[in-house]
Parts: sequence; C-alpha cells; structure tokens
Amino acid sequence: MLEQVIFYTILTGFLITVLLSPIFIPFLRRLKFGQSIRVEGPKSHQKKSGTPTMGGLVILLSVTLATLIMTYKFSEPSVEVYLLLFVMLGFGLLGFLDDFIKVVMKRNLGLTSMQKLIGQIVISVIFYFIYRTSDTFNSEISIPGTDIAFDTGWFYMIIVIFWLVGFSNAVNLTDGLDGLVSGTSAIAFGAFAVLAWNLSQYDVAIFSVAVVGSVLGFLVFNAHPAKVFMGDTGSLALGGAIATIALLTKTELVLIIIGGVFVIETLSVILQVASFKTRGKRIFKMSPLHHHYELTGWSEWRVVTTFWTVGLLFAILGIYLEVWV
Repeated sequence: MLEQVIFYTILTGFLITVLLSPIFIPFLRRLKFGQSIRVEGPKSHQKKSGTPTMGGLVILLSVTLATLIMTYKFSEPSVEVYLLLFVMLGFGLLGFLDDFIKVVMKRNLGLTSMQKLIGQIVISVIFYFIYRTSDTFNSEISIPGTDIAFDTGWFYMIIVIFWLVGFSNAVNLTDGLDGLVSGTSAIAFGAFAVLAWNLSQYDVAIFSVAVVGSVLGFLVFNAHPAKVFMGDTGSLALGGAIATIALLTKTELVLIIIGGVFVIETLSVILQVASFKTRGKRIFKMSPLHHHYELTGWSEWRVVTTFWTVGLLFAILGIYLEVWV
C-alpha cells in the first residue's frame, strides 16, 4: 500500500507540473516576466535574456497538491507535513518577492541582502518554535557513520536558523545553468525520501518524493535550452525544504554530504570573495563553480550532467553512511 502511495505521489507531482507548465509559461511570457541576465555573467548567457522566470510557482503548487492529496489518501497529514509546507511556501514567497522586484520593478538584484536575510530568519524562527512543541522535537545532533550524538540544547535554534538560511541560499547560488538545480534537487530529495522511509517517517518521505516528481516534471521544460527558469521562487523554496527534511529526520549533518554540490558551490563563492578581498586575486575564473567550468570551455550540458553525477555520488554516500554503516 505504502509503496503504491510513493509511486503515485511521484507520478502526481510529475503530471501536475507537466500539464500546468505549457499553460503557465506562455502566461509568464505575456506578462513579460522574463529573466534579466547580469552583465557580469558569462557572455553566452545573454541569449537567455527574456526567458520566462518564476516557474518555481508551478513546482510549489505541484508539491503542495501532490503532498496533501497523497497524505490524506494514506492518513491524516502530520505536523511534519505542515511544517514542510510552511517552510517551502514561506521561502517560496520570499523568492517570489525577489523575482517580482527583478522582473517587474526592473531592479536586477531584487530584494536587498538584508531584506532577504531578515525574511529567512523570521521564517526559520517561526519553524523552530512550532517544531519544538511537537512530540518529535529533538535537539540532538548525530555524526554520520557513527553512534555519536550530542544534545545541543538551546543552541539548536541557531543550528535551525543556520541550516535553513544557509541551504536555501546554497541552492539559490547553484541555480545558474539550465536544469542544474532541477536535476541535483531531484537526486537529493530522492535520497532523503529513502532516509525518511528507513526511519518510518512516511509523511516526510511522501513530501520528498512529491518534490522529486515535481522537479522532474519541471526539468522537461527547464533542461537546456530552458523554456522557463524556476527563479528564486523555486530555488529558495527547495533549499529551505531540503534543510527542513534534514532537521525533521535528524540527519542534519548528512545534508552536508547529500547536498554536497550545493555546499561546494557555496564554498566556491566564499573562497572567491575572500581571496579577492585579501589577495586581490581570483581562485576561479568565475564563481559559483559551475561558471568556472563554463569559462574553461565546457559546454553547459556537460557541466550540468557532471554536477548531476557528482550529486548522485554524494547521495549514495549519504545513504550508505546513514543506513548501512
């Protein structure tokens, strides 16, 4: 029964996205919700200017419908489901405001860094205080591949904020090539579906595969050459959602492994900025890292498929450390 629910959740998420996108993409185009390409980015990306963005709205709708339909079919949605939807939609709303300012108000940088950070922290704090009232709340942190665990006490709130803010921004930074985040997030959420299933957190597993189905459906239109971008609406929401899954399944540190591509992309930006400010030299031709490989002569498709492969290896490693070690 449960295996069927998982399969139909993936299928539902996929079909909703595939059926809605052909309607939604022309609508975005008519509204002139086209992506503005930053002049300091790779010159090859200038041809993408005007491609409809905010496609993340379809992903959010698809994930929400697939999750609620299938959890109601299986059982009553748990507190964990509502927490996942709250974070995903909250970060999605923040991303939507950022996208809206960029494409409608013609401010290419969208929300200021401080505005975005405050919004992310507020959502994270609300999540923490709701989560700590649930029966499943646990402030322990476990080290992957070992039996070592330690209680972080009140400091766990700082961890929650750091994880949600950090990974929402990490996924956002990774969203720079056609299909890159769609593919890597499908792999990462699929890995967490396995972990949630193994922990008997079936509602969390259902949500995870709802995301898998939805982003795979979106990939049909987002693969190179992309007909639509997810925008910050999608990337911030996906990053917040995957961090929330890690918190609810108590696999916080495993996220660093399964989300290794997102971590590496973020580190490349940090190292690039730090090196330029301290030494006046760049480590990479351009950051995030995917742009570096583009500028070395790799095709966009080669960069994307390579990063997907690396993401898959990280996902297998994370599952291995959590389930079999």
